[in-house]
Amino acid sequence: MLIKKPDDIKSSEITPRDLYLNRRQFIRTASATALSAGAMLSGLDGFLNVGEVRAGEKLGNVKKSSYSTNEKLNSLKDITTYNNFYELGVDKADPAQNAKYLTTRPWTVAVEGEVKKAKTFDIDEIMKLSPLEERIYRLRCVEAWSMVIPWIGFPLSALVKQVEPTGNAKFIQFVTLYDPKRMPGQQKSLFGNVLDWPYVEGLRMDEAMHPLTILSVGLYGEVLPSQNGAPMRLVVPWKYGFKSIKSIVKLRFVEKQPATAWNLQTPQEYGFYSNVNPEVDHPRWSQATERRIGEFLRRKTLMFNGYGEQVAGLYKGMDLKKFY
Repeated sequence: MLIKKPDDIKSSEITPRDLYLNRRQFIRTASATALSAGAMLSGLDGFLNVGEVRAGEKLGNVKKSSYSTNEKLNSLKDITTYNNFYELGVDKADPAQNAKYLTTRPWTVAVEGEVKKAKTFDIDEIMKLSPLEERIYRLRCVEAWSMVIPWIGFPLSALVKQVEPTGNAKFIQFVTLYDPKRMPGQQKSLFGNVLDWPYVEGLRMDEAMHPLTILSVGLYGEVLPSQNGAPMRLVVPWKYGFKSIKSIVKLRFVEKQPATAWNLQTPQEYGFYSNVNPEVDHPRWSQATERRIGEFLRRKTLMFNGYGEQVAGLYKGMDLKKFY
């Protein structure tokens, strides 16, 4: 019997085949033409990825965090070649292949809405707001796979305090870059867009201020790769991965619950809270178990992705099957 090693397994085989084939096949077909055209156009334009100069750059003065798990890490190869980042392609391998188009310098992040000190930050200015920490977090995706990743970042609360939210700020909406040239997955095909771009997500203020919630600017000791959401992404470890929005260009403080990309696209499948909950199945598959990338056997899904002791109090009295 031939036993495949992890490095021999194709990306399409890592997720169980029935789920992989069922996962938005129409979207994949609709996007293929746009992705190919985008790559050709960018190449003809001589579009140079100046951000690529920073790829592999080490991040200094990074301290260890007490919030880290002691679970075995996924490899850098796993983390950087098996990704959900539809702006760079709908297949798991697409983001790594199309990362060269996503330049990350210059880059600014606007903060606006219900704040006393609205401001547009340069990304390098943001990275100096708080000492960087390495936080080893589990990442659990809605397709029932997971990884353990050594993120480098700082608490989102450090940025929030800089702008002084008003009493009306109950939520934060996050916005991803919209630039079809740098993000070929945003280009229109004959069948329309994959999502209503730009990608948007949101958190309640208490979720945003929780010490587990971070803004990540790196992993494995280096600057965050483009396929993982460079130059800055959100990481909320007790929620499904799509909540951890990538390549952020705007934070908007608002009074009412903001719209989010997948909830707008398929509200019966993706709720606002999106807490990891083995008791709430996705309409098309069970969430009771998960497969850690690089492992053969499945494991039981943990409530709040194993962070229940820290975050369960945020949802006291809520029906988590209704507010999924």
